[in-house]
Amino acid sequence: MSPSCVGLPAGDWPTMTDFLVERFPAISRTTWLARMQAGLVADEFGTPVTPERPYRGHMRVYYYRDLPAEPRIPFEETVLYQDAHLVVADKPHFLPVTPSGHYLQETLLVRLKNKLAIDTLAPIHRIDRETAGLVLFSVSPGERNAYQALFRDHAVTKHYEAIAPWRKDLTWPITRKSRIVEDEPFFRQREVPGQPNSETHMDVIEKNGDLARYALSPVTGKKHQLRVHMNALGLPILNDRMYPPVADTPIDDYSLPLQLLARSIAFPDPVTGQARYFQSQRTLA
Repeated sequence: MSPSCVGLPAGDWPTMTDFLVERFPAISRTTWLARMQAGLVADEFGTPVTPERPYRGHMRVYYYRDLPAEPRIPFEETVLYQDAHLVVADKPHFLPVTPSGHYLQETLLVRLKNKLAIDTLAPIHRIDRETAGLVLFSVSPGERNAYQALFRDHAVTKHYEAIAPWRKDLTWPITRKSRIVEDEPFFRQREVPGQPNSETHMDVIEKNGDLARYALSPVTGKKHQLRVHMNALGLPILNDRMYPPVADTPIDDYSLPLQLLARSIAFPDPVTGQARYFQSQRTLA
């Protein structure tokens, strides 16, 4: 597993340790000190970070993580496509794309690195841990920015499916535009008045009783955008535990997967010039 990286902003923390403890409240000072003692924390120049090293902003720190009791996620990813430039994976619900929180080895990135023996593999974009479906990875570091630019420039066509309540009073299709900002706690998002920074096209695929299957096409890629937009319309995605929030959801409760699927993705390949199209093999319940 490659090291994680954090940028050090301008600030007046006494030591680098003080910054790391404040920046990552889920990681104790004792854990950081143990990592430093083991030589697992260094700056961008390869110099080890020691416990009392004075803080200096505008640089990067790299660190390795170790989770002694990491839970196994009992669902498997599928590699749909692989060549010298791209790897396309079909991710199951509950599997994070990259290391974070409780997960390191049990992430799509690390699983694929181990399975395919490609140390340079890196995600081109992200989807939520709770969401299933397509995730694209770049093989060559030199080509990574060209692929990521497609997402920055909105040159990628993405289609999702979701199951949510049916509202007969709404007229379809709907385009939702709003301003989404970070909420409290920080991992949630919310809509606020102001210039829109998010846009989603929505339509109904089929209706079944009190539920419906929706087609969601995000134009922008704000965090939790589809979940926030659906909830704002009074259509919370089935089994969403965050929009609206549900307290005390166990992290290893796999009985209620979020009914949101990254169904398909299409884009002009900036390296080969090919028209690329990929579709998930997964379905929603």
